[in-house]
Amino acid sequence: MHRNIRLLALFNFFTDFHLYTAILIIYFARVTGSYTLAMSLFSVVMVSSALFEIPTGIFSDYIGRKRTVMLGAFSSVFAVICYAIGMNYWILFTGALFEGLQRAWYSGNNDALLYETLAQSGHKDAYSHYLGKVSAMFQMAAAAGIIIGGILATRSFALIMWLSVIPQLICLLLSFFITEPNKRQHHNSNISMHLVAAATNIWSNRSLRLLSINRIVNYAVGESTYHFRAAFVNTLWPLWAVGFSTALSSIGAAASYWYSGRLITNIGSYRLLLMANLYSKIVNIASVAVATVFSPIIIASTSLFFGISEVANSQLMQNEFTHDQRATLASITSFLGNLAFGAYAVLLGLLADSFGPTRALIIAYISYVPTLAINWILYEGHKHSA
Repeated sequence: MHRNIRLLALFNFFTDFHLYTAILIIYFARVTGSYTLAMSLFSVVMVSSALFEIPTGIFSDYIGRKRTVMLGAFSSVFAVICYAIGMNYWILFTGALFEGLQRAWYSGNNDALLYETLAQSGHKDAYSHYLGKVSAMFQMAAAAGIIIGGILATRSFALIMWLSVIPQLICLLLSFFITEPNKRQHHNSNISMHLVAAATNIWSNRSLRLLSINRIVNYAVGESTYHFRAAFVNTLWPLWAVGFSTALSSIGAAASYWYSGRLITNIGSYRLLLMANLYSKIVNIASVAVATVFSPIIIASTSLFFGISEVANSQLMQNEFTHDQRATLASITSFLGNLAFGAYAVLLGLLADSFGPTRALIIAYISYVPTLAINWILYEGHKHSA
């Protein structure tokens, strides 16, 4: 296995080893005094990520993958320190701003780093296999952090916030050991031409356009509901147990990522995307509409399809991307997804303040049922072209 892949697996683990993941919405709400302000911080993360998304994607294509990872790690350390200080809304706002910058540096770049590392060694066909393995580390770390953080949260929120700085420092150290893939051909176009060419590629490529829309909508609503879900779970379970629901999701997602390559090979990416979307919509809506103490566990079962759908979507998009614009194309999709998240997160907070967490989640889950139509169109198009 190439050293970059081993380093990327470790890097992904420590990137998501946050002790505060399961209770962050509760922590933000306590500091700010409302769900709307708390969710607005998640919105700040995504909007700032959106604002930085395309510039960082272009920089990645120009300055290289390693330097981009290093800049992301610096941003992450500063963001978590701001969260740990957390004295008022504006300090949290600053942390959210830098978390958005960190996400922008990593978005598109890290997948491109993996793809180019494999392509350089003649193994790019194994992309889905290795992406599943290294992405599983995100979820393993999240599960461990959530369980530990959930227990420590009953004693001190401040403690878990400060302890979460340490893994980000480790990421910064690891970034120095990454090897830059062989330099791609020199770019003759200027940055504006590079961006226009990438945007035109998305618009003119029907499959890439549909895959991008699917990813944007699912990301905006899916991430908003994921971050907010702890507030719903806290209406059914005590605070100390909230983390276990999220941990179950992370464990399921880790398994999903780990076996995604094999499942994609045997079943197919388009079919898996449709199956995953259909299952998650039915389970999420039913579990919240008929809320019981078992609802958090049932909702967590949707994570068994999460990693599979993420890897399948990424593989299909990477196959459609052009070589010189790989990070930029991914960044354009992420840019639009982050903007959509920014708007949707605030809307979800407003709905929760007005109608309560349960009704807000039901509305959110119903709102992105139409993505099933996109998955069906992609599946039918692939079936007829095969």
